[in-house]
Amino acid sequence: MAEEKKDAKEKKPLNILLIMQIAFAVVNIAVIGWGGFLVYASTLGWHAPQITEEHLAQEKEAEEKAGGAEGGQGPLIYTMDKFTVNLDGEPKRTIRLEVNLEMLGKDGFEEIIGPDNRAKARDKIVRMLNERTFGDLESIQGKLFLKDRIAMEINGILDKGVVKDVYFSEFVVQ
Repeated sequence: MAEEKKDAKEKKPLNILLIMQIAFAVVNIAVIGWGGFLVYASTLGWHAPQITEEHLAQEKEAEEKAGGAEGGQGPLIYTMDKFTVNLDGEPKRTIRLEVNLEMLGKDGFEEIIGPDNRAKARDKIVRMLNERTFGDLESIQGKLFLKDRIAMEINGILDKGVVKDVYFSEFVVQ
């Protein structure tokens, strides 16, 4: 009788461990199955959407209705007058550049061409260039940093408009 109780006590922990192992295996198989489904759905099971001419025509009409007259219009680029500015540092050098501002919308374009904002933008750029040295601007990184600073400064001036990008159509340091 004592041996039977010992056997019963030993079997209970064994049964609990067996149940836990089976539950763990089932959860593992479910997680692996779900992961496999997600991989299949995002790679092999993915099909490109069908685009028809009717669908494109409907999208174009919706854009024209939402955007008004600017629906088919390309990017709005404002070309500023050329700058000739003295650079900081020794030896004394000058920079001549032409700045083009790509505006995000028509409101911003109209805002930047106003005489007050145009003068403020030119002044910010001239002051920014006066603080730079030839060493700051001779590398590609220096030019990219200058483009970012110009966009940031002009965006600070504008209320409605946003400068999307800055392009240099002329950049000469002498």
